[in-house]
Amino acid sequence: MRTLSILCVLAMIGISGCVVTAQPGPGGYELLGERWVQGNGQAVHEGIGGLRRDGAFTSIRLIVQNAPVQMDDFWVTFGDGQQWHPGSRLEFGPGTETRDIGLPGGVRHIRRVDFVMNNFPGNGRAKVELWAR
Repeated sequence: MRTLSILCVLAMIGISGCVVTAQPGPGGYELLGERWVQGNGQAVHEGIGGLRRDGAFTSIRLIVQNAPVQMDDFWVTFGDGQQWHPGSRLEFGPGTETRDIGLPGGVRHIRRVDFVMNNFPGNGRAKVELWAR
């Protein structure tokens, strides 16, 4: 009986350890997803879908870690299938981020965000993070 009790306690600890809660970042932003990119000077298309949190948001922010990235285009696909292209070309150094990028139409559900980007040969892999609030 004691062994069964210990196993039940361990199972409960294991189950509770699998629950991930969204931790608000700076300014109330929540991390929705991330992608690693290594373009080696070539353009690559990456997307962040299957977001960590489903919810309604009014703005997004992109953060790049570890290596510089040139983002030639990005677009947001909303829950209703509508796409929005901000039409921005962005260059990031490691550890840099965008300003708040307001979403059109007020509060929106985000299905995925796609990017066309590259980093420069020899600069390693860059991590692109998508945050929203």
